[in-house]
Amino acid sequence: MAMDVIDYKIYGSEMQFVEIELDPEESAVGEASSMMYMEDGIDMDTIFGDGSAQQSGIFGKLLGAGKRVLTGESLFTTVYTNKGSGKKKVAFGAPYPGKLLPMDLSTLGGSLICQKDAFLCAAKGVSLSIAFQKKLGTGFFGGEGFIMQKLEGDGLAFIHAGGTMMKRDLAPGETLRVDTGCLVAMQPTVDYDIQYVGKIKTALFGGEGLFFAVLRGPGMIIIQSLPFNRLASRIFAAAPKSSGVASTLGLAGGGGREEGGILGGIFSGDD
Repeated sequence: MAMDVIDYKIYGSEMQFVEIELDPEESAVGEASSMMYMEDGIDMDTIFGDGSAQQSGIFGKLLGAGKRVLTGESLFTTVYTNKGSGKKKVAFGAPYPGKLLPMDLSTLGGSLICQKDAFLCAAKGVSLSIAFQKKLGTGFFGGEGFIMQKLEGDGLAFIHAGGTMMKRDLAPGETLRVDTGCLVAMQPTVDYDIQYVGKIKTALFGGEGLFFAVLRGPGMIIIQSLPFNRLASRIFAAAPKSSGVASTLGLAGGGGREEGGILGGIFSGDD
């Protein structure tokens, strides 16, 4: 299935949205509840999975929807198709403060591995799949668990993360240690492992959790400065306990700075 070639413009600074321009019969796929507005003439259709060629047929659609559940996403995505006679626009908004990045998969070898909630929207034809962490320790303590999201195809996809994002190309053998919650995306060529911080005092009182993510090139990586769990924990800590913010954010236990690690919430803290 050929990817739709879409034009776009990103607006805003801290709370961004992307406006996509569709030619007649062109389509874009958006994550559930991400649409901001659309012009008259655009048809909206909710489907199982992502509508890519890999998910043709009933079985393929069910399998694709099941994969999305494993990554913590909705069973459904929404396809926006321009049924009018001229160019039409549809916009998708970021779910929390941060940055949007357009990712041209054709320049990335056709595949990108992302944290589970990074995907916002894409040209129709981009496949949303899952990527399992092959190493047991990485799965348990790597911040994103065993399952991450994989974007495949040769089209344009948009990802979102908190704060400011940094894109960096790692040379073969080059290593970078990153907070486990700050990793947003990487090419499949990057080796991803975890490493104990090394000192008991640092692990218990340093506030950074027990493990680093160790990324080894070659390949491109994207890092975020403000993981959502870290932002939510700060809000929870500052909010009056009777305000109900804790239940709204789902942080009844108070949260921790380790984004996803099993032991991080026990040993890490903000202060």
